[in-house]
Amino acid sequence: MTNLAASYAIELLNAGHDRASFSSGAAALDIYFRERATQAVRRRAGVVYVLVHRQTRVAAGFYTLANTSIELSAIPPAIARKLPRYPLVPATLLGRLAVDLRHQKKGLGEFLLADAMKRTLKASKETASFALVVDAKDENATAFYVKFGFVGLPDTPRRLFLPLDTLQAAIPPENPAC
Repeated sequence: MTNLAASYAIELLNAGHDRASFSSGAAALDIYFRERATQAVRRRAGVVYVLVHRQTRVAAGFYTLANTSIELSAIPPAIARKLPRYPLVPATLLGRLAVDLRHQKKGLGEFLLADAMKRTLKASKETASFALVVDAKDENATAFYVKFGFVGLPDTPRRLFLPLDTLQAAIPPENPAC
């Protein structure tokens, strides 16, 4: 990841990001990023982070974060019993994550996910969040998230979550960023 950090930066979406040529191979993600992301930010429906190549400033990827909640009854009992008895448990939604086709197979999806995880942990110290939640679009996406410890909700297997306690435990204690 160190080499990636030297070549790429993650920034909040702004007018200076050229999104017109972005193509991840997933039409819904491409349309969102090219045509709807700015509206989502303006309406406070999500925050969009853009991965740019430091030299070319080309958008190589993006992800979104928003607040959400999970019904306590949807969480596996072994985890739910450790939570307060509220009907809804606060969480953070990783709504979209995509890498441009020209930049795929370089570990940038993992790089974006790691950044989202760090930001979620940091924000959870100011706004409660029990877990990072994703809605995987297909089996490949599901496998990607499972590889990083995400667990499917029993009634909606493509809705996956990663408890922040699990994430925090995986980060070395000497990492002051989280």
